[in-house]
Amino acid sequence: MTSEFRSIPRPLVRTNQWVILLSVATALLTGQLWILAIPLTAGLLGLLFNFNPVMRLAKLFLKKKPSDYIPEDHSQQQFNQAIAVVCLGLGFTSFLLGWNVTGYIFTLMVGMASLIAILGFCIGCFILYQWKQYSYRRLNANSTHKWD
Repeated sequence: MTSEFRSIPRPLVRTNQWVILLSVATALLTGQLWILAIPLTAGLLGLLFNFNPVMRLAKLFLKKKPSDYIPEDHSQQQFNQAIAVVCLGLGFTSFLLGWNVTGYIFTLMVGMASLIAILGFCIGCFILYQWKQYSYRRLNANSTHKWD
């Protein structure tokens, strides 16, 4: 049984993070909330059809082969993208319903997470790691007590 490591070149991940950050900042600063639909739609397409138009466009500008760049784990990026899509979706929907405080909270959360990721710390990666640790400890605690 072979395990294939699927990866995404870091510049494509960074481009996606920048698009999220700039879209959130532009939408909130200008009041043009439809701009949030750009990263939301790109994220949904990436999750549902494995086709993120932002990354696909950015790939055209890579100067080297994709495998020559630092790889980012595909499954981790899918997890991160799912969090971003949920937050953007809840934020966008909240604004449409007139729940502006909730809209600001969710869109600022995803915008800040993108900024922090650009600066080098992945909040989604931290969340997934903590979840895996919790699951592992819980599984081991259950298997330990099984024989008591």
